[in-house]
Amino acid sequence: MTATTSSKIRILVVDDHTLFRRGLTALLQRDRHFEVVGDAGDASQAQRRAAELKPDLILLDNHLPGVNGVDALPALLEAAPGVRVLMLTVSEDERDLSAALRGGACGYLLKTVEGDALAAAIRRVMRGENVVAEEMTGKLVAAYRDASAAQLVPSPSPLPAPAASRLDVLSQRELDIVRGIARGQGNKEIARSLGIAETTVKIHVQHILRKLDVTSRVHAAVIASEHGLG
Repeated sequence: MTATTSSKIRILVVDDHTLFRRGLTALLQRDRHFEVVGDAGDASQAQRRAAELKPDLILLDNHLPGVNGVDALPALLEAAPGVRVLMLTVSEDERDLSAALRGGACGYLLKTVEGDALAAAIRRVMRGENVVAEEMTGKLVAAYRDASAAQLVPSPSPLPAPAASRLDVLSQRELDIVRGIARGQGNKEIARSLGIAETTVKIHVQHILRKLDVTSRVHAAVIASEHGLG
């Protein structure tokens, strides 16, 4: 079953902290578009639950007892073919980030994410997009410089063709903002540095993604980095 229609997105929550699992489950269940079908506290239990429940999406912590989340990805993807995995972790280590994306995760979020942002990220992942926390974008770009795009960016949203000409269509303000994105700055930090409202930055980011013909800040950051911005 896929969650591309009006059906609920069926979610499996994997985290070793019982209270966090319960709290996250309660948060997600408030959204009528989500259904938490189960949870697990370690990788082996997650594999069994994934095979049994066939969820649409797995929210996966990295710091699990025994086998960590990143190393558990192949078994989870095999247990529930077609499932999408969104990492939700405290780890800000770029090695965990790049390993997760190489392993087949569709996104990487930090546990500091707000509830509405998490819900939006889940929907984006289910639409086939890749989602990476704003705080991790700069680290992903740094890791990208040392490895091929094919290794670091998973297949649902491949990097677009060389974009030198597309950068020319950006205004000076948009170039300033995409430079901040490439440095790993979030909207609030970019707004503060440029002396403009955060809502204005959000609007500019939407325009930038459209003009560059990309679906995520990560892709925009990589393009900017390749052309000397950031």
